[in-house]
This record gives sequence, C-alpha cells and structure tokens, in this order.
Amino acid sequence: MINIIYQALIWHFCDIPKGILRGWGNYLYFSLNYFSVPTLVVTFFSPWRKYGEAYGGTFDIKKNFESFVFNSMSRIIGAILRTGLIITGLMFGLLVFIIGLIILILWLLTPVLLLIIFILGIKLLL
Repeated sequence: MINIIYQALIWHFCDIPKGILRGWGNYLYFSLNYFSVPTLVVTFFSPWRKYGEAYGGTFDIKKNFESFVFNSMSRIIGAILRTGLIITGLMFGLLVFIIGLIILILWLLTPVLLLIIFILGIKLLL
C-alpha cells in the first residue's frame, strides 16, 4: 500500500512535471523560431528582402548618392519591420511562458485543490 502511494507521488510530482517542462520548452523554442526572432536580431540592419542597389564607378557621384539613399532606406525599412516582428515574437513567447507556468502550478496544486473541494463538498452535504 505504501509503495503504491509512493509511486503515485513520484509520478505526480516528478515524472509529469518533467514532461510538462519538456513540452513547455518545446513550445517556447517553437514560438521563438516560428517568428525567427534569433535570425531577425542577427540580421537587424540588413536590407529588407535583400533589396539593394549597386554603386556606380568611382567618379559617378550621382549614382553613388542614389544607391546610398536607396540602400539606407532599405535598411531602415528592414529595421522597422524586423522590430515589429521581434516584438510580436517575444510577446507570443511571453504568452507561451505564462501559460506554461500556469499549467505547471495548477498541476502541482491539483492534490491540494482536490482536497479542498472534497472538504467543501462534505460541508455542503452536512
């Protein structure tokens, strides 16, 4: 009898939380990689969709200036759009983190909550 209770406690407080943490980590990894947050951070100032214009010759000042302005605008647009995507990805990751924490806490508190509900039910019957 004691062995069954011991195994149930090990299962409830060790085995299942390990599985919850493993799944929670997988969801966090997925959420950050779905929005490509690490890649967006590394390529933050790269031109948007690799749009760029080649520079002219050494003495072609007008062409060089046009290319510089176009490439600068492409990098600024890329940084603005990447900022939005990074913020969206981090917010989604934070949501996944909070939901996972709630699930883990509720799982660990389930025996206490069941006991409280059982006691309240007995009081209602009496």
